Amino acid sequence: MKMVTVLLPFLLELSSSWPCIFSTDISNIASKHDQLLTHRRMKRNWMWNQFLVLEEQEIKEPLYIGQLRSDLDNNDGSFKYILSGEGARTIFTIDANTGAIYLLKKLDREEKSSYTLRARVINGLTGVPVEAESEFIIKIQDINDNEPKFIEEPYFVRVPEMSPEGTFVMQVTAIDKDDPSYGNSARLIYSMLQGQPHFSIEPKSGIIRVASQMDREAKDQYFIIIQAKDMVGSEGGLSTTTTVTISLSDVNDNLPKFQQSIYDMSVMETILVGEIVGTVIADDRDIGINAEMIYYIEEKGDFSMFDIITDHITQEGIITLRKSIDYESKRRYTIQVKAVNKNIDERFIKRGIIEDTAVIRINVEDVDEPPVFTQSEYYMAVFENASIGSYIDSVTAKDPDITSDLVRYGIQQTYPRYFDVDSQNGSIAIIKPLDRETTQWHNITIIATETKNPAQVSKVPVYIHILDVNDHSPEFAQKDDIYVCEQSKIGEPIQTISAIDKDDQAFGLYFTYSSVPEETNNANFTVRDNKDNTATILTATDGFSYQDNSLFYLIVIISDNGTPSLSSSNTLTISVCNCGANGNIESCKSQGFLSSLGLDGGALIAISIGVFLLLVLSVLVFLRQRKKHDTLLEKGEDFRQNFVTYDDEGGGEEDTESFDIIGLRNKPVMREPKCNRKIKRDIPSLYRMSLRLGPDVAVFREFLAEKLEEANTDVNALPLDSLHIYTFEGTGSMAGSLSSIESMCSDIERYI
Repeated sequence: MKMVTVLLPFLLELSSSWPCIFSTDISNIASKHDQLLTHRRMKRNWMWNQFLVLEEQEIKEPLYIGQLRSDLDNNDGSFKYILSGEGARTIFTIDANTGAIYLLKKLDREEKSSYTLRARVINGLTGVPVEAESEFIIKIQDINDNEPKFIEEPYFVRVPEMSPEGTFVMQVTAIDKDDPSYGNSARLIYSMLQGQPHFSIEPKSGIIRVASQMDREAKDQYFIIIQAKDMVGSEGGLSTTTTVTISLSDVNDNLPKFQQSIYDMSVMETILVGEIVGTVIADDRDIGINAEMIYYIEEKGDFSMFDIITDHITQEGIITLRKSIDYESKRRYTIQVKAVNKNIDERFIKRGIIEDTAVIRINVEDVDEPPVFTQSEYYMAVFENASIGSYIDSVTAKDPDITSDLVRYGIQQTYPRYFDVDSQNGSIAIIKPLDRETTQWHNITIIATETKNPAQVSKVPVYIHILDVNDHSPEFAQKDDIYVCEQSKIGEPIQTISAIDKDDQAFGLYFTYSSVPEETNNANFTVRDNKDNTATILTATDGFSYQDNSLFYLIVIISDNGTPSLSSSNTLTISVCNCGANGNIESCKSQGFLSSLGLDGGALIAISIGVFLLLVLSVLVFLRQRKKHDTLLEKGEDFRQNFVTYDDEGGGEEDTESFDIIGLRNKPVMREPKCNRKIKRDIPSLYRMSLRLGPDVAVFREFLAEKLEEANTDVNALPLDSLHIYTFEGTGSMAGSLSSIESMCSDIERYI
């Protein structure tokens, strides 16, 4: 039955083309008849049916699929048919005598849907072509042998949660390699095997849509199975399936929710402003930016005492202290905080509620605190003339705890120490005299300590201002040189003076100036008070003579307006000066000190010349002495190298008769040779002497040791208190020695 189903389309096609074949044969016979009548050669024609071959046929022996025949073929075996082109002799073959075409192997239309071949016929005896070569096509007829295949799989897609029904999700597409132009083998229908009721698919297009709303917080991923079936979904069609993974993306459809409605927190009363009190957190079932929230403190209760900061990483609300707290003042605070979504989606606000609130109760815990001063710093004042032991002011500190322990006071040690504090009541007193002119402010530190717990200590700065009293008399601001010209007239001002006072130069300080009435020099000068804290010195006579009197002294009395008023006597020195024809007193100031000594211009020139001559003479003497000193150095260099002097008082007259010291300086002293094998030729000494550096210390020490040994063993030696002087030139002298003595024990020469 299956074979009939397969061959039925082929037979129907063949029967439909049969009239055409028959008509062709009739036309060929008529044409041949006309040719015989007219005795003219006519064009010959091929004769064949349309060739169709079913794919996937199992070929055990060559399968006949059709025949080629020339209209000149009389079936007498004289014609020979030849096949060429695609698949000739490998897939298709032809019977050379009959023109029958056979199939040699199974075909697959999906690999190749048709073959183009060429056929020609020749005379079997002569090989001469009977018909021109002709081309024909063998079509491969499709059967439903391929199942659909989905493209671009696997499929992954994201869809916002709570999407309305009908929302487009995606489109899946499958292909079928069968012939879409023949039958229903390639006509596909899509269906959903898994995924209802949340999704649906359009059968023809493969478009997947949302069938019902879904909540990501309930389920965030779905796996649906789609089937594609050919033959329009009819029974016997081939099918395939694919899986589509659909993930739900988050939308802000959930509000933050505190984990508990009431929070209890505890904090020490010593906590500093800005420190963390505690944290709260609200949950949000959304994710990402939809879960971001902001915390606020509602303006209720003790809201002004605390702040809340949102940690955008952990989504926590961090509560910090805004103002200082005290257990003794208040032991519990209550605030109300709220959490609000940072990114609100108006589509998903439920029942108009967009936030959640929680109550926080903060308990303050008691801490043993140090004493607290009533002020953060103290300012005090005292007059500088206050006596020792005088009371200035006091500081006060209390224990803030409920127990209220007693407080003792002390002063932080400073040097020098001017003040002390009473340990019981905190009063501050003077213990050393004060002087405002030395130090105007004193900064001390007072310490308060609990009696029961000495570890609890507080400190406070105390600033003591020393107030001024009028204890200093005024004096000249500066003592300038005062000059008066010889040709001055009576009443001429010669100098303006001013005064200073070491006391506080406060606004309103006023100085008065006057002269001593009984002063004899007042007949020459007077003092005029300018009423502006200055005074002017005026001449009281006409003309002055430098020769008669070059200096005048004027006593000026300066008084202040303090309480009590103080005054001082100050002496001015006034020099007489020849100001020249123009009366320029500035020329007197330029002469300075020499003019005040009474020296005129000629005297100054003479003194200058004398000083210059003295300098020249000093230089010449210095140069001469230096030259003489250099000569002595050159002559005395050998003496410095060759004398050894012992600090010995000598042995009296016997020593002076023993030897002549002058002879030692000018000629070598001969001595008996001694056998001594310790002496070595010192090579470095040659180098040192070539540089005129004097004797080598090591050799010289060896020389002295040898002399000492000889002296100790010589019975004829000089007394111990005698002076021994040796002339030593060192060893290895390149110039030789005048006092060399040849040793009798060896060939080594010794130079003395």
